[in-house]
Amino acid sequence: MTSSIEPLLQINGLSMSYAGPVLQDVHLSLYPGEVRVLAGENGAGKSTLSKIICGLVTPLAGSMTLDGAPFAPASRAQAEARGVRMVLQELSLVNTLTVAENLFLRKLPRRFGCVDYTALNAAAAACMAQVGLGALDPATPVSQLGIGQRQMIEIAANISADCKVLILDEPTAMLTGREVDLLFVQIERLKAKGVGIIYISHRLEETKRIADTISVLRDGVVVGTHAAADISIPEVVKLMVGREVGERLDRPAPQPSAISLKVAGLCRGAAVRDVSFEARGGEIFGIAGLVGSGRTEALRLIYGADKRDAGRISVNGTERAIASPFDAVRNGIAMVSEDRKEQGLLLPQSVRVNTTLSGIAQVARGGWLSRAKEGGIAERIGKLMSLRASSVEQPVGQLSGGNQQKVAIGRWLHRECEVMLFDEPTRGIDVGAKFEIYKLMAELAAQGKALVVVSSDLVELMLLCDRIAVMSAGRMVRTFARDEASQDAIMEAAFSGYVDAAASATP
Repeated sequence: MTSSIEPLLQINGLSMSYAGPVLQDVHLSLYPGEVRVLAGENGAGKSTLSKIICGLVTPLAGSMTLDGAPFAPASRAQAEARGVRMVLQELSLVNTLTVAENLFLRKLPRRFGCVDYTALNAAAAACMAQVGLGALDPATPVSQLGIGQRQMIEIAANISADCKVLILDEPTAMLTGREVDLLFVQIERLKAKGVGIIYISHRLEETKRIADTISVLRDGVVVGTHAAADISIPEVVKLMVGREVGERLDRPAPQPSAISLKVAGLCRGAAVRDVSFEARGGEIFGIAGLVGSGRTEALRLIYGADKRDAGRISVNGTERAIASPFDAVRNGIAMVSEDRKEQGLLLPQSVRVNTTLSGIAQVARGGWLSRAKEGGIAERIGKLMSLRASSVEQPVGQLSGGNQQKVAIGRWLHRECEVMLFDEPTRGIDVGAKFEIYKLMAELAAQGKALVVVSSDLVELMLLCDRIAVMSAGRMVRTFARDEASQDAIMEAAFSGYVDAAASATP
């Protein structure tokens, strides 16, 4: 941006602390039509800075101006009234309402004093079509959607509103390439209207596609700001972590081993249709597919989180009756959910409690929980996971998103489960921490465990997995060996079920 243009948003000396400093004397300028990427490791202060801008957090020091006028929102509503909107990493949809009601919750169309649902659903359909959800019924309750679809609804709600500044915090963490492309089209539209955009993402390759400027935070300090065209991804990563980070995972092919997990004929309505596969001990088995393809639903059926219509699940050659997560864990199956906030963690509780929750018997003494045992296990796993927390007594809700995910994964490290299901294991995790998670998963496989990994990041699957299965329209349509997989081939398979369905519906 040229210096002759006045900043749309000016940030001067913002500082914030919790258990320790989170932001220290941050200065930034955002210009009309600019996409400013904020990069940094988990806990670097990106989300806290965003929450200050949108009125969710009050800084200890510093000031802001918006359009040249003082700007100090005391709530999200006050920020939105000034034209500042944010898509949070933690989704804020109301699960009991429909998609349409969530999209226009503050501006429901009315007729004769009642909500005009015909007009509401028509407006919602047009809004949803912009982000590739044109086939979804606007009257669908949000509670019935997967987290990827919920993310797209949250994005649609904010980009459809009039705004001056839009903050996107990890907007594509749960999205596949198709959904990302649709989002980027909308970002270009907003730029053309003069909207200033602050974009936070750990997917650095995609940020280079849309960024005008990249600012890097480390330990709450802005350590560099560069035009996106003038800095490479390795240079951004080095600024983020203060060191070189590897880009490869040297992992030998697994040796032939017994089948640890066998799934046969798994079904649940139209979401999961006759899914069958096997995963061997020492193998990392990946599952790819578009949002809504049935990936997450299949994992939830294996784990007993949802009731299946049909199908058999065997562990170590023996068919198991799994009707609940309790049954799954008892039979040696662990799961790291895609939604750590609602399904993976007790946010008000400490790191110690959350880490040891999966193995209460291991921290009991004489029928009572041993705080010392809990603390010892949590300390060990925290070091193993490179967890950033003031202590094991810090509430998990105070941690950054990536560190919360580390706690969710670390919970299973002290319990012997032969099969581990990972749904979006690195969602919201920075590049340095990602490789720590990858190495940990490789170590688990080397110990003979069978890992099943669902991810929206094809590069991640191709880096980690020995085989990659692709789901499309609820079915598992193809499985690739490591040396056969390519992004083009995987995406072709991911679309195949929908193409076939459209062809069969054509008269």
